[in-house]
Amino acid sequence: MSPDVRTFTVGDEEAGDRIDRYLSLKLDDLSRSRFKALVKEGQAAANGVKILEPNYRVKLGEQISITIPEPEDPVPKPENIPLSVIYEDGDVIVIDKPAGMVVHPAAGNWNGTLVNALIAHCGVSLSGVGGVRRPGIVHRIDKETSGLMVVAKNDRAHAGLSEQFAAHGRDGRMQRRYQALVWGVPDRPKGTVDAALGRKQSNRQKMAVVAANGPGAKHAITHYMVLERLPKAAEIARASLIRCTLETGRTHQIRVHMAHIGHPLLGDPTYGAHFSASARNLSEAAQALLSALGRQALHAGDLGFEHPLSGEPMRFESPLPDDMAQLLALLRRP
Repeated sequence: MSPDVRTFTVGDEEAGDRIDRYLSLKLDDLSRSRFKALVKEGQAAANGVKILEPNYRVKLGEQISITIPEPEDPVPKPENIPLSVIYEDGDVIVIDKPAGMVVHPAAGNWNGTLVNALIAHCGVSLSGVGGVRRPGIVHRIDKETSGLMVVAKNDRAHAGLSEQFAAHGRDGRMQRRYQALVWGVPDRPKGTVDAALGRKQSNRQKMAVVAANGPGAKHAITHYMVLERLPKAAEIARASLIRCTLETGRTHQIRVHMAHIGHPLLGDPTYGAHFSASARNLSEAAQALLSALGRQALHAGDLGFEHPLSGEPMRFESPLPDDMAQLLALLRRP
């Protein structure tokens, strides 16, 4: 299929505008950043003369043309993997990701990822993010964490969602809430963990709370609320069901922050292994379910955002998956 070439004549009110902005206003199916990249690639011309600078100012009466190449085939290959699709339109798709699925192909996990599955599921409805026919990942959840994710299907949606996630919910448009099972009960029924995160020096695969002004430190804030003491009737609760609301989105943020205040997630082999003795205080049935869980007890159950094109507020909820729900039911027993 040949490239798509569009041509426009600059009008009175448009003269003097940057060429990347001018094109983004003429064609709203691609983002301004994409047009900026296309100009730099030599795909734009004014009166037949190639323009390479995105800050070129268009002139009255000029014929501005832009060549939009066909989206390239994705490097990740499509794979027919079943997906739990909560919502889908021409711009976004909301997925309830199962535990055990990696979001994006990387070393050690080139196949079987959410991206592989989305390429197969969406097919030609992916109009191309950054010129490649691939889904636009704007946030991730850990491999062993289950729950809701929104993914962009085109450039404009990707830009709109990325802006919302960059604001981390502080402007009220986007909200991410998780449910987690943690050891013990926090001293306060609700609170905030404001502690910078960075790579652990002794093990670069792990994150840790670090000095806010240290090298590689990233600001991180988690708000938590205790939903239930487990079991309720016991004088000393062994665990808690909590809700965490993210104000930032750092790698392993909830897992590290809850461990930092002394309440790591049940089943977390990385940040909660030192609580193995606590597991022996559970009933045999609960111990068996915790062992079978084989992952941190964390679920992204509540996701809200503004539709990146229509501006419509959208909110989605996902119940606890069976493995966490069954463990919670046993933990409720005295």
